[in-house]
Amino acid sequence: MEEIKEFLDKEFPLGENIHITPGTILLLLAALLITHFILRSIRLVASRKLREDDKYRFKTVFTFIKYIVFSIVIVVVLNTSGIKMTALFAASTALFVGIGFGMQKLFQDIISGVFILLDRTITVNDIIEIDGKIGKVTHVSLRTTKAITNDDKMLVIPNHKFLSEILYNWTQNNVVTREFVEIGVAYGTDVDLVKALLLGIAIQEKAILNKPDPSVLFEDFGDSALKFKLHFYISDSFNVPLIKSDLRYKIDKVFNENNIKIPFPQRDVYVYSKNE
Repeated sequence: MEEIKEFLDKEFPLGENIHITPGTILLLLAALLITHFILRSIRLVASRKLREDDKYRFKTVFTFIKYIVFSIVIVVVLNTSGIKMTALFAASTALFVGIGFGMQKLFQDIISGVFILLDRTITVNDIIEIDGKIGKVTHVSLRTTKAITNDDKMLVIPNHKFLSEILYNWTQNNVVTREFVEIGVAYGTDVDLVKALLLGIAIQEKAILNKPDPSVLFEDFGDSALKFKLHFYISDSFNVPLIKSDLRYKIDKVFNENNIKIPFPQRDVYVYSKNE
């Protein structure tokens, strides 16, 4: 017993006037292990009645809280064991300053991740647009958010971008979104026929919802065309480029069948001879 006690009390220098013993290390490990089980029990009890998506959100935020609690436990245990943390911090000031600058972005990402999870800025399966890129959110963590694009490429987005830049969340308010396709027809075309044909195409398109109803707006008298907009609602915003493409194919086909011309800008060019 004396040999064990002597070993546990043996001091190992960490710096000037700073020493640590094996007993302190064992005490610290025991404190961290007990804290881990206590926090785990609290998390299980607190999240028992939450919905599945809320459980994931709570677990992620709780992980951040757990790191803070562990840091406090380490400081308390070392202080009670006779190791002056103020002296340790003072001896490592330069190191901590360097680490602080190096991990500044990391801490920004983590804090941003906590805010995102708490206020539900984005959730899994949301369709988002950021930096001109569109993707479906597949995973939200403390540091990064992952989203898959229409061409099956994975976006890994640092969380601080969601707080420092403009984010478009296409499905934040509802899974249903309103989209449109622009069409121009030649002057002299029967506008009532154009409206009827566009509505007929929209109603027959399986990806377009019947409620709310699709609508056609006569937008403007353009330089070389009468401008229309076909508005419609869909529940699959992620595939909106494909849906719009299908609509344009059908519009072109139906317009050709009904002799409706889609004009293009034309310019008259006059060539003058130097002899004139």
